[in-house]
Amino acid sequence: MSAEAHAARVAITLPDGSVREYDAPTTGADVAASIGPGLAKAALAVRVDGELRDLKREISGEVALEIVTLKSEDAMGLVRHDAAHVLAQAAKELFSDIQVTIGPVIDDGFFYDFSRSEPFTLDDLEKMEKRMAEIIDRDEPLAREVWDRDEAVTFFKSIGEHYKAEIISDLPDDQTITLYRQGDWLDLCRGPHLPSTGKLPKAFKLMKLAGAYWRGDSRNEMLQRVYGTAWLNKEQLQEHLTRLEEAEKRDHRKLGREMDLFHFQEETVGSVFWHDKGWRLYRTVQGYVRRRLEAEKYEEVNTPQMVARSLWEDSGHWEKFREHMFTAQTEDDRIWAMKPMNCPCHVQVFKQGIKSYRDLPLRMAEFGACLRYEPSGALHGLMRVRSFTQDDAHIFCTEEQITAETVRFCALLSSIYSDLGFEEFVVKFSDRPDERVGKDAVWDQAEGALQDAAVAAGLDLELNPGEGAFYGPKLEFVLRDAIGRDWQCGTLQVDFVLPERLDASYVAESGDRKRPVMLHRAILGSFERFIAVLLEHYAGNLPLWLAPVQFAVATVTNGSDDYAAEVHELLAKAGLHGLLDTGADKIGYKVRQHSTSKVPVILAVGKREAEERTVSIRRLGSRDQQSLALADAIHTLTNESQPPA
Repeated sequence: MSAEAHAARVAITLPDGSVREYDAPTTGADVAASIGPGLAKAALAVRVDGELRDLKREISGEVALEIVTLKSEDAMGLVRHDAAHVLAQAAKELFSDIQVTIGPVIDDGFFYDFSRSEPFTLDDLEKMEKRMAEIIDRDEPLAREVWDRDEAVTFFKSIGEHYKAEIISDLPDDQTITLYRQGDWLDLCRGPHLPSTGKLPKAFKLMKLAGAYWRGDSRNEMLQRVYGTAWLNKEQLQEHLTRLEEAEKRDHRKLGREMDLFHFQEETVGSVFWHDKGWRLYRTVQGYVRRRLEAEKYEEVNTPQMVARSLWEDSGHWEKFREHMFTAQTEDDRIWAMKPMNCPCHVQVFKQGIKSYRDLPLRMAEFGACLRYEPSGALHGLMRVRSFTQDDAHIFCTEEQITAETVRFCALLSSIYSDLGFEEFVVKFSDRPDERVGKDAVWDQAEGALQDAAVAAGLDLELNPGEGAFYGPKLEFVLRDAIGRDWQCGTLQVDFVLPERLDASYVAESGDRKRPVMLHRAILGSFERFIAVLLEHYAGNLPLWLAPVQFAVATVTNGSDDYAAEVHELLAKAGLHGLLDTGADKIGYKVRQHSTSKVPVILAVGKREAEERTVSIRRLGSRDQQSLALADAIHTLTNESQPPA
């Protein structure tokens, strides 16, 4: 073989280990066709040495190649990426006065931001959705083009797309400028894309409109954002829409109004007004967690909410977290910050008095009230607030104790989640972020210790690269709720840095001073957010031990008022919290009202029940009634209302 022929030789290794050779550069589309017509038709893109590429890009040299089809993990991202581009093309065809900006893939779909003087309407969404289907039917090929930077800027300015020109101008000098031609439309994009619009499944829907500042900066123009969802087939789309419908029914803000639990108002944005029933739920959850921590030998402390700036500077939080802190300046010119987390304060408690290795592990817990500035646009009911309480704790231990404490913590967390109705969760391992404190050797040590401990705890880890805290790696515990949504709640972080920065030490067995390791850990995260998750998980139909109103005694006739009052009093003496409803409304109306308020047990009493000293019990969500002797009903409900041991 000549040197030239050898240089042109292409060797492609497929996932099954087989090798296909070509005498000249080829494309993914040609490789798929050489394997078979079925694969050629199904092919959407390729992975070349791990890099996702268009089917028509040239391949040369010796590479590993994987053909991407709708069955591949990469398919969903490709479909959503192309759906965003088809949306942009549809919008340009319908509204010539708009500028297109960016349109990334997000969880469950995509969005695209547009600049337009006239606001979009819901009717416009329908028009764009219809035009998207037409573009798919046109089966327009997508072709990648590499452009000179200056020519690309000039082109986009010439067609009035100044945002695209700005994006190109701000790209690094070594960035390749690629445009994709989609029929008659040309857009800036890194790709890759499907080979043609006809490959995009008609399993998409435009969902809603919103506002968004250009590049997230409130000093810039407010753009119009169109959100959409896209799936691999219509069945998946329908399942998603059904989940959204169910999620809307379970929205904790709606349930909070129906159950009279809490409210928000403008005078204190991002802070919760807890009503009597909501605060009872809050205290029930907190009391349960407190009992579990006491059984695990945690010491509960309480630390100040306002702390001098100097401590936050020493800990490193001022540099990394300053923009999220509420601050105040006093007459002596000192700057104070409302604490956004508890960890530096817990180190101060640890430092009081001399600690010995015999004192370790020291488990320090606090239901710490914290304040963090969150942009108003990020606030979302109880899920995202500015004022919240963490079920926070820090375990001060030796390096040798990390594994045992991790195993112990994971067992506690798993048990608490199970008691609260969550049997399924996943664990993510988050390693060092780009912006961090501490030397790489310390990070190596911390990450190795946490991984070893996770293995000992029997955890199956998913890697979450670069998402660790600025002072240490962490485990993230992600719950799955009743309708399949994931909620990141618990965390465990290994920290070698903060004890060093804040000069915490203990006396080792050798008599030398050593730094403790600090394990930052939370199970619920914040009580506010976790209660929102609980409400949505149960759709408000909380287990009897958690329900803020556990029963309602409702009369069928006025003649049974005295007996109803007696039933209510006996249940209250047994430790249950409930309502007495002796109003003149019919029993059917009373049942509907209390069911809307998510009262789990309604005890109907009339003349017959009073004579026989029985009650008719109706459970929330059931049409069936059960007649029980009063003593049996009290015994049954008392047992059901007991918190988990």
